Amino acid sequence: MPKKKKGKQKKEPVTAPGDEEILTRSASKEEIRRGDFTRVTTLSLDEVDPS
Repeated sequence: MPKKKKGKQKKEPVTAPGDEEILTRSASKEEIRRGDFTRVTTLSLDEVDPS
């Protein structure tokens, strides 16, 4: 039997790229308590004023 590694294991993504609905959902209090959340930052360009 293989030995289990101690410490944090690398987690694979569980959503498809571009799945914006899951990124806009807030983490529950339980998820935050467990540290099971990801901070998401959105970048948008303002193209109203062409320069």
